[in-house]
Amino acid sequence: MPQVRYDAGMPLPDAIPVRYTEEEAGYITTRPVVRQSFRPDQLLDMVLSVTGKDAKRIRQIFRSGTVVFHFYRYWWTGFDIDEGELAGLLARFPDPDPSREFREADCTLIAIESGQMPPRPAVEIPRDAVSRRGFFRRKTFWDALLAEVASAPVAYQGYSFGYHADLYRLELTPESRARLAGTTSIAPREMRRELQAISDAARVVFVCPRPSAQAPRRGSQASNRM
Repeated sequence: MPQVRYDAGMPLPDAIPVRYTEEEAGYITTRPVVRQSFRPDQLLDMVLSVTGKDAKRIRQIFRSGTVVFHFYRYWWTGFDIDEGELAGLLARFPDPDPSREFREADCTLIAIESGQMPPRPAVEIPRDAVSRRGFFRRKTFWDALLAEVASAPVAYQGYSFGYHADLYRLELTPESRARLAGTTSIAPREMRRELQAISDAARVVFVCPRPSAQAPRRGSQASNRM
């Protein structure tokens, strides 16, 4: 695929033509291809979920002209970008901030990470799904998690561009893992199977979106199908 060179005298255009389709690993996809124009910051937002603020890797992906994001493969005509212009774009995005304290009210999702080898994919569960109080039940699985946080405070893990959120890690001991496994029965019935993952979990990660770090808005994914 041909590459385009945008140098200091030729800044990135306001709109970059992009095509995408659902990713089907190992198969030739027959799903429709969508065409859409992305602003440079929108394209960078997707790439950051793969690279973080690694300028070298970002430039490599821009040149390669493809990235997988949320089970979709996106591709465009590869291009080079001036280091100064890339730095200006990166400055619009948040950085990790270990000084940010964990606030339970900010958490929207938990990820239960396996302690087995090889590691299993993390089990992601919305906070609302485990914080609902049922009839005759005053305690929830969310309450049990917060009780563990009170006795073993979480550690700041970093900022996730994929979630647009700060991540906080609660390392589990055999004792805390057993206590949490014993409370899965108080979770809503439809969540109990997923919560079985806590029995061999190494940690629970709390996902806390930053109010000021929303993703750049993109257009509809239903237009311009090929």
